[in-house]
Amino acid sequence: MVTQMQQERSEVAFYIFTNGSTLRSNLSQRFAVTDEALANMTTWPHELTFDKNLTFYGKESFQKQLEAFREKISSEESSILEVLQWYNTVNAAMLDHLTNHIKEADNSGVWRLLIAFKNLLRSIENGGISMVYGINYFGRGELRGDNYIQYVRHDALSGDLLKGALNFVPMLQLSYMELRKSMDGFNEVHRRRNEILQNNQRKPSVEDAISYFDSMVTYVDELRKLQSGLRRKIREFVNENLEEANNEEAIGIAILALVLVVSPIIIILVRNAVATIQMYAANLVAKASELREEKRKSDSLLFQMLPPSVAKQLKQTRQVPAEFYEAVTVYFSDIVGFTEIAAESSPLEVVTFLNSIYKLFDARIERYDVYKVETIGDSYMVASGLPVNNGNQHVSEVATMALDLLAGSAALRVPNRRAAAVQAVDPTSDDAECSKLQIRSGIHTGPVVAGIVGSKMPRYCLFGDTVNTASRMETTGQPLRIHITLEMKESLDLVGGFITEPRGLVDVK
Repeated sequence: MVTQMQQERSEVAFYIFTNGSTLRSNLSQRFAVTDEALANMTTWPHELTFDKNLTFYGKESFQKQLEAFREKISSEESSILEVLQWYNTVNAAMLDHLTNHIKEADNSGVWRLLIAFKNLLRSIENGGISMVYGINYFGRGELRGDNYIQYVRHDALSGDLLKGALNFVPMLQLSYMELRKSMDGFNEVHRRRNEILQNNQRKPSVEDAISYFDSMVTYVDELRKLQSGLRRKIREFVNENLEEANNEEAIGIAILALVLVVSPIIIILVRNAVATIQMYAANLVAKASELREEKRKSDSLLFQMLPPSVAKQLKQTRQVPAEFYEAVTVYFSDIVGFTEIAAESSPLEVVTFLNSIYKLFDARIERYDVYKVETIGDSYMVASGLPVNNGNQHVSEVATMALDLLAGSAALRVPNRRAAAVQAVDPTSDDAECSKLQIRSGIHTGPVVAGIVGSKMPRYCLFGDTVNTASRMETTGQPLRIHITLEMKESLDLVGGFITEPRGLVDVK
């Protein structure tokens, strides 16, 4: 079918380029040969897509589109670009379908023959496309712009694919050499090809176009003889393989019959062994699933205690050396009046109170690129910029997080005993105001050293004046305020979008 479409494309292109110099009856005869090849196709791909707008699900659908296109060829509106686009697209889809089927046979001995057959067919396809442009050259006098580029491209592809086919099947090399010697017009084809490659402007000549067309058709017909010989070779190879397979099948059936007659006990033992193996495999799958689930739980717990990057290094039994970080932002917060709250509350109330606060804080810091270092009593410590460096984002990440935590804490209340105690000390205070949770926050940015401390319960700890200064900012801060250092303010000013105000002079240890 591809061969007939290639020949039809050549004659249609010749008809257009020479302004109808061939009779319409010749095209009708050519169309009839193609239709016969289509009718003889025993199968059609389930879905053959030529381009995104052209998909055929059967021979009848393709036949209708082909006839409609042929009717357009006979009108004055037809152009060589439409002809090339139609035939090239159809042949490319069929050749891709052929290529996909060859890939499915890449483990068989016939694979090299199939690849050579495909390359030879594609060589003829590209040669046919280049011949269309060659007819254009002799019929119109020159090739302009993209037409010349397309001729060179398809001519080169045709030659490369032909060489590939000859290399895959050495037998073809001998046949091709005989073709070159026996073909009278081979030198004429070579001369015409060089003339087109030079692309010198010449006088349009229908006679030269006809001569070029005839010589190329002769050359392509000779290549198709090679293709037919290769097809016969493939058929012989396949038939030999089928015969061997039939013989092996007969031997296999004989052996199977012998085993079934002589060795029924073996079958029973095999069935029992298979059942045992299946049971063992099922148990193994269940155990593996349980192991994966436990590993996931342990990893989740480990990643909550240590930064994921540090935890992975520890799991690989690697040492995690301490590292120096040039710029890190550290955040501290604590609860105002926590000592009094603890004194006036039961242990269970204190734990429940702290748990409600830190569950809220832990949920909110998940939105930011920060790492929760630890909680000691009512003290909450968070850092950003380590162990994974995030550039200058650590300043804005911690500042935004601090505002978020401050806003979230406003919805929490201290135990009622704390409110009652405050009312006893200061009868003028509002009970509702006294029961609101108040936190102090402090932030500082600067260098730190961080590393793993301990082996039984390893912790990721931070050291340096930056940590101390951030802690001092918290202890000397005011309730419901975020106390920051001058370095932090300057960093926020560089980021932009944050409003700060001076605290005034404060003695800081």
